[in-house]
Amino acid sequence: MRKNILRLCCMLAVLMSAATANAVVIRDSIQSQVLGGVCRYYMVYLPAGFQQNTDLHYPVLYLLHGFTDDERGWLDKGQMDRVADELMATGEAKQMVIVMPCAGGPDTKNVWNGYFNMPGWPFEDHFYQELLPAVEKKYRAGGSREQRAVAGLSMGGGGSVGYAMGHPDMFAACYAMSAWLTAEERKDAAPDDKVALVTAAVARHNPIAKVEKADENELNALRSLAWFIDCGDDDFLFDQNIELYKKMRQKRFNAQLRVRDGGHTWEYWHNALRLCLPFVSRNFK
Repeated sequence: MRKNILRLCCMLAVLMSAATANAVVIRDSIQSQVLGGVCRYYMVYLPAGFQQNTDLHYPVLYLLHGFTDDERGWLDKGQMDRVADELMATGEAKQMVIVMPCAGGPDTKNVWNGYFNMPGWPFEDHFYQELLPAVEKKYRAGGSREQRAVAGLSMGGGGSVGYAMGHPDMFAACYAMSAWLTAEERKDAAPDDKVALVTAAVARHNPIAKVEKADENELNALRSLAWFIDCGDDDFLFDQNIELYKKMRQKRFNAQLRVRDGGHTWEYWHNALRLCLPFVSRNFK
């Protein structure tokens, strides 16, 4: 009887150890003074062994959601954690921390959407001044350009390109999926129309125009990043993405392009992760 009990205890200890060694996803929050004292949520993917290997430091990927989604979009709709588990287990992607901030929501009349600063919503200031330093300290990740990448889909794809172009000294790589890059401002919109405000912010940050107008010093800074543009052939944002890649190629950027069968869908972005995670892994130093 005693041997059976000891055997059972050993089996339970092994199972508990294996369970705690698995990758975990945490919903965390930060009190944002920049955004008026509100609590902002974000999701964090921690790779297998993170909780045991407390002396290890990890690279970090900031994975940005699209318009009307929130911090859970990549998990609930894109099954990001399953893809990451598989690619890290096979060695196709390095172990990394993946941070999914919240910059939106489905109630577009009452909830802000957008990664850039706009009247009443200085999200970019929040990201760089509050979220990024707090997350990287708490989760032993990033800390330098060579250990940091940004990616996203649609609104988040445009946000990732905007962040990488606005702060080329902070990211090693950018992977943009079906990126919302340009827009026409609505002149007749009300001053508090949140959809019009994010549209205007996208228009102001047009990366195609930025590449075209950049001087040689600015271009050299942008060339130091690894870029990846990924867009489906049936996507309504296809032309914008192709135009950006053509400008990058003309200016001798370190940029890749993938055009696959598909549209502006979660099926496309789920599959894009299988290219994204190995790509950023190759560019972490």
